[in-house]
Amino acid sequence: MKIYCATMEDLEEVSTLFNLYRVFYQQPSNLQDARVYIKNRLENEDSVIFIVKDEQKCVGFTQLYPTFSSISMKRAWILNDLYVDVKFRRQGIAELLLHKAKEFAISTGANSITLTTAVDNYAAQQLYQKNEYKRDSHFYHYDLALTN
Repeated sequence: MKIYCATMEDLEEVSTLFNLYRVFYQQPSNLQDARVYIKNRLENEDSVIFIVKDEQKCVGFTQLYPTFSSISMKRAWILNDLYVDVKFRRQGIAELLLHKAKEFAISTGANSITLTTAVDNYAAQQLYQKNEYKRDSHFYHYDLALTN
């Protein structure tokens, strides 16, 4: 298995995994829109996508979005997406992606990586806690939906 930063050459495989990720979160499957979304991220360089590939295909990915912390006055990263193909789970791929994200964040001088997961996604919660992510107990997070 190898892990690297996705390029336009990886568009089809990343889009397929991204679509499956969205389906996991109860969104309707829409490979066409997933492809456009990932293509835009890669072309505009407004996210960083790491993928894990076995000898044949892409089996997992994580997507990081840049942000900044006013308190620390440093860069921070939002780990917005992490997904491993069902057939390849429990092989350490998600943890490999987390390590790569951490290594990348450190290399960019970031102060932190934040992420959100579903309250019933216990497997992900265990993984994050195992990798030293701490659940926030000091702040409430709010969202304002602007579209349906």
